[in-house]
Amino acid sequence: MPDNITRTDVLIIGASAAGLMCAIEAGKRGRRVTVLDHANRPGKKILMSGGGRCNFTNTDISADNYISHNPHFCKSALSRYTQWDFIALVESCRIPYHERDLGKLFCDDSARDILNMLLAECEQVQADIRLDCHIEAIEKTDTGPFRLTTSQGTLQAASLVIACGGLSIPRMCASPLGYQVAEQFGHHVWPTRAGLVPFTLQPQDRERLSPLSGIAVHATVSNPRNRFSENILFTHRGLSGPAILQISSYWRPGEPIDIDLLPDIDLAGELKSRQAAQPRVLLKTVLADYLPKRLVPALLDEDSANAPLQALSHARLDDIARQLKHWQIRPGGTEGYRTAEVTLGGVDCDELSSKTMESRKVPGLYFIGEVVDVTGWLGGYNFQWAWSSGWCAGQVV
Repeated sequence: MPDNITRTDVLIIGASAAGLMCAIEAGKRGRRVTVLDHANRPGKKILMSGGGRCNFTNTDISADNYISHNPHFCKSALSRYTQWDFIALVESCRIPYHERDLGKLFCDDSARDILNMLLAECEQVQADIRLDCHIEAIEKTDTGPFRLTTSQGTLQAASLVIACGGLSIPRMCASPLGYQVAEQFGHHVWPTRAGLVPFTLQPQDRERLSPLSGIAVHATVSNPRNRFSENILFTHRGLSGPAILQISSYWRPGEPIDIDLLPDIDLAGELKSRQAAQPRVLLKTVLADYLPKRLVPALLDEDSANAPLQALSHARLDDIARQLKHWQIRPGGTEGYRTAEVTLGGVDCDELSSKTMESRKVPGLYFIGEVVDVTGWLGGYNFQWAWSSGWCAGQVV
């Protein structure tokens, strides 16, 4: 009598960027690969990324672009499968792409080009992708293979790869399964939180600033741990835009952030020069040369904004410059996993091999991609971590 168990060489949980890359590389080595995902379509986060154009990597990648309790862990994978390796794959498939600011690479047409490329590569190596597949139990004896009970039957394999991502964007079928599997097999999981996420504001600040919704300004945003110079965006709920998303990964609840709204300008010097040349011009008129008109009255008191420059002392001009170049605001919180692009924290890197991504505790168990405590900046860094960590595991599973 057949035992109704599907046997394969490699089981990958998660048809994610990392999971599909691992499947491709394992399949190239002649391994029988089965990918399981509880979603109804593979690569959902790939399709929505980069405004539908997929910021698939960055030309400038180093360990400094990643956050982890072990900042050295990502170096091995990133050096063994680099951004240039993935770019070569994209070019070999004739996918048109372009570079934007700060080395970000995007598809010219659609993120679907990247997903279709990965799925075509999976098909070429005969990887079996099973969707709408729900994991009910995972077992492993000390000497035997991994055995998974699923909604589509029982499967077993010598290698099990966890590539099911983090908790960000629940509507994309985010799940805590990866962390649960890690803990089931005795791994430490660092506490998770939302990263690359917009800030919400304190009630009084929200009332004052929500009318500015839609205004974007180039600024430098900083806290004691990092600083980023890109656009910030005022929203109905708070603050967003690339610089805000970046600093959110370094923000701690309750602390303020410092925003320089005119990072390339000596504002105090400019105001004093204009005061000498045009003493009767109003402060708000001068500032309108540098900032959106609606922004100035929201940040400065009405008397100062409407005052002619000749009525303001040099000390007051210095103070006004400080207000705009060191605008401190204390976020009320973040929008959380609902809009977060990544999940900070995850499976402890100290318990994984940096070369293969294999568990140091359980032979044959691997963790790749977002589920690991490695979180990249905005700009293609998280995709590159997915490609690199997936590639490394794919060489050995």
